[in-house]
Amino acid sequence: MIPRIDLHTHSTASDGTLSPAELVRAAAEVGLDVVAITDHDTTGGWGPALRALPSGLRLVRGAELSCRWYGEEPPVPLHLLAYLFDPDAPELAAELAGVRAARVERGERIVALLRADGIDVDWPQILALAGGGTVGRPHIAQALIRAGLVATTTEAFGPDWLGERYRLPKEDIEVFRAVRLIRAAGGVPVFAHPRASRRGRIVPDELVAGLAAAGLVGLEADHEDHSPAERAHVRGLAAELGLLVTGSSDFHGTHKTVRLGAFTTSTEAYERIVAASSGVIEVASG
Repeated sequence: MIPRIDLHTHSTASDGTLSPAELVRAAAEVGLDVVAITDHDTTGGWGPALRALPSGLRLVRGAELSCRWYGEEPPVPLHLLAYLFDPDAPELAAELAGVRAARVERGERIVALLRADGIDVDWPQILALAGGGTVGRPHIAQALIRAGLVATTTEAFGPDWLGERYRLPKEDIEVFRAVRLIRAAGGVPVFAHPRASRRGRIVPDELVAGLAAAGLVGLEADHEDHSPAERAHVRGLAAELGLLVTGSSDFHGTHKTVRLGAFTTSTEAYERIVAASSGVIEVASG
């Protein structure tokens, strides 16, 4: 039987709704053989996920890094999935701590803007919703839902709310620096949903080629935010550049409708990721 491998999921360590322990149990329940925990800019979920790892499931420890490309004005935000890196590598750890601090600062500023417009949300409530994890706009979205101002996370991210009117930039890692730091920490960088035009601006293929030359290892092709044409484009570009291709759910629990294992990665691509890493090993529970 072909292994089922999902290499992009989120827990309450960032903006998912399942705890790390619940996440790995849910992965086993839906029949996954391998799952990666890739919370935003944090490794905080690694320990609890490891301790709760069900029998027969392999865990890939990772993170989704908030990055930015400064080749256009304004700069383009993008995400790198970093797999199996050493969490104690000092330069990468410092960058991630800086991004987490920037998320908190941005969250406070967004709440201040909302309150200035008479919208009754408060910062302590949002910190409580984050539960000690990395603060993100989905936590503010949850506060808006609880206040009865919007019905869904999708509505909260619309142009009248967090998608435009109350959207603020934050400090992210310059993308070439991020690739270098991930590789230096023994990790494997994969470009998350690189062609997802429904999310906003996308970067040119020339940038992806430059990142490949700098150490990028793969591209995430099969993702709910890619159209069939976008998936095909990513696969063609990966073949041209000699990059591996992944597929993943980008599961966030009830913050999104996508299910665990909705998109999966081939065994060959997974094995290439493991072989390319030298930070931490993937862990299997017997």
